[in-house]
Amino acid sequence: EVRITESGGGLVQPGGSLRLSCVLSGLTMDEYGIGWFRQAPGKEREGVSSINTIDGNTYYSDSVKGRFTTSTDNENTMYLEMNSLKPEDTAVYFCAAGALGNSGFVREPSAYWGRGTQVTVSS
Repeated sequence: EVRITESGGGLVQPGGSLRLSCVLSGLTMDEYGIGWFRQAPGKEREGVSSINTIDGNTYYSDSVKGRFTTSTDNENTMYLEMNSLKPEDTAVYFCAAGALGNSGFVREPSAYWGRGTQVTVSS
C-alpha cells in the first residue's frame, strides 16, 4: 500500500521560514518523480516544485523560485524548505509522487497524493 504523509505546516509571520516533510512508503523513491503542490482557499491546486530522483534535477514555479528549496534524504523523505514566506503562500501543501509531466511537475491525474498540511502566513 502506498502511503504519503506530509508534516511541518503551521502559522508563521511574513518573512519567516518553515520546512515541510513528506514521508513516502510503499513505493521506491527513485522510480517516481516527486513534488509539492498547494491549494489556497477558492483557488485551483498549483504546482510548487518537483524533483527528478534519478538525476536530482529540480523544478520550481515562478512564484516560489529563489525562496523555496526541494530536497530528499535519498531514502523515503522529501523536504520543502520555505523562506521569505508571504501571505500569498498560505495554502494547503500536498506531496505527490508520479511521472513528471511536460509542465515540469508531477502529472496530477495519475499521481499518488498525501492529505496535505496547512501553511498559514499571517501577522
